[in-house]
Amino acid sequence: MYLIIVGAGNIGSNLIESAVQDGNDVAVIEQDEQRANDAGAEYDCLVLHADATNLETLQDAGIDRADAVISTTDVDATNIMVMLLAQEHDVPNLVSVVHDPENLPVFEKIGVTLIENPQRLIADYLYHAVRYPTVSEFIELDDSTELVELTVTNDAPMSGVRLNTALESGALPEGCLVVALQRNGNLRAPRGETTIHAGDEVTIFTDDATLSDAVSAFTGT
Repeated sequence: MYLIIVGAGNIGSNLIESAVQDGNDVAVIEQDEQRANDAGAEYDCLVLHADATNLETLQDAGIDRADAVISTTDVDATNIMVMLLAQEHDVPNLVSVVHDPENLPVFEKIGVTLIENPQRLIADYLYHAVRYPTVSEFIELDDSTELVELTVTNDAPMSGVRLNTALESGALPEGCLVVALQRNGNLRAPRGETTIHAGDEVTIFTDDATLSDAVSAFTGT
């Protein structure tokens, strides 16, 4: 893929590294001279020290052949302008970070795939790590639901319980659904007759109201 990444700050730099290591052709646009120089020295890609809201800059970056434009700056107005210009050039994939929730409708109208306020996502992740230390991964789906990955413990209420009896027995709270299970390195889709065992790595769908009970059901904490 040919990717244009706007911004070589903390978010952009990690993205550039991943994209280049994965074998993609990458062009980077960074307005800050030092950041642009650092990116040019660090990564095997085209780096332009320029203003990405300038159409000529995007043309120099090869926007007419880009498979995606990803804007990672900390200024929503800049990200919006970049997305609008990329849309005008029929770039198939538009991705941007969004810092102010009030700007979400603008990005959505353009048709942008959104990464909402990275700082808030990090803060939420750190809070969950402290609040639920037995959980290995959280994926927030919206303001009230998320996917949670955890390992079943020996003393967990769900250990040894078949899924189609879990709700009726009270071992599994309402609003919680097991969507994936990994056992002995094998990932499987759980069925009603599936019995949960200690050591299983399960991914559960839950809402905020039942999150604590759901975690306790599989970890006993």
